[in-house]
Amino acid sequence: MEFDTERIFYPDANLTLRISYGDISGYDARDAVYYKYFTTLEGIIEKENPEIYDYFVPEKLKKLHKTKDYGKYEQNGTVPVAFAATNHTTGGNSGSPVINSRGELIGINFDRAWEGVMSDLMFNPAQCRNISVDIRYALFIIEKFAGAGYLLDEMKIEN
Repeated sequence: MEFDTERIFYPDANLTLRISYGDISGYDARDAVYYKYFTTLEGIIEKENPEIYDYFVPEKLKKLHKTKDYGKYEQNGTVPVAFAATNHTTGGNSGSPVINSRGELIGINFDRAWEGVMSDLMFNPAQCRNISVDIRYALFIIEKFAGAGYLLDEMKIEN
């Protein structure tokens, strides 16, 4: 900081991004391929492949899906799982809260779209998307899948 006195540094002085603003939005990945801004429980079920660890779906989750036991987390006949937004994120931002304009927690950042992983070097607003787990899915998993609804009693949850 003494060397470059004209430069504006982030408050913690280690050059990490602390806050980002964006809109929930899908994007055109390449010719004739458009990704919606959200995914659902249907997508988890349709991608199931027990031979691949990342695509293994537990029996209890399949049962909740089959019986449509979604509780208050149901949205248009399913449960929202994740959403994409135009927030500029970087390595180390996983686990960051995603809040709406009213300051309400709506998700947890965990990834970037493949087409946007270059955003640390070159941010392309047409394709760079961060990906967040929808808080409704997290609450659904806590209550319905894990049977730990008592944890929700300690939280103020807006509908």
